[in-house]
Amino acid sequence: MTGKSEPPARILVIEDDPGIAALVAYQLTRAGYRVETAGGGDGGLDSLHREIPDLVVLDRMLPGVSGDQVLKAIRQDPATRSLPVLVLTAKREEADRIQGLEMGADDYLTKPFSPRELVLRVEAILRRIRGFAGMADHEGGVLRVGDLSLDVGSMRVRLGNEEILVTPTEYRLLRALLENRGRMQRRADLLEAAWDADGKARGGMRTRTVDMHIRRLRTKLGHAGDWIETVRGFGYRFRGPEPAG
Repeated sequence: MTGKSEPPARILVIEDDPGIAALVAYQLTRAGYRVETAGGGDGGLDSLHREIPDLVVLDRMLPGVSGDQVLKAIRQDPATRSLPVLVLTAKREEADRIQGLEMGADDYLTKPFSPRELVLRVEAILRRIRGFAGMADHEGGVLRVGDLSLDVGSMRVRLGNEEILVTPTEYRLLRALLENRGRMQRRADLLEAAWDADGKARGGMRTRTVDMHIRRLRTKLGHAGDWIETVRGFGYRFRGPEPAG
């Protein structure tokens, strides 16, 4: 539930099934959040343009503008690229989950779903976001490896002079790797760092999810992506560039 000292988070639910939309809105409102609903992709994008929420709950299977198109638009727009998105969908296959995460979803919950689990996942995402924002406000500083830099104060990633657009989850993964440069990080450690959870506590969230986000992060980082080393059977290590000469 939202903290008493903070204003209630605003959540946008984009879902074309009126019954499911009403259920989600009821559960989240009961948990203390401000909730707005949109019945399709067009309406969801219109809502985003009017006021950016704190989190989006997004159905992938929407009429007209699909949920995948909405997610792509969110990640391509500088104003919303760091907006956390929880995908809620009937697409249950692992390949669908992987695809959703690769497109930039921060979490993935399949239908039918437990309303309590939905609320817990929303709470976890917002807790992470606010926690990292607070750390950024107080810590400052820049993590640098070669020509790769992560600005903790602004939560931005740059490769040379180019800014790399990363999702909140990708940012947390990269930060965890940079802060532990040279040390192997187990998948379970990265799962906890980026999702504030472990595999047992989050049945649908598995360490395989870490692999999907690492793969996407490597692609975005270009040559710096090669510095994320796979420790086979264990996890990952950020080793940095080899010394010149």
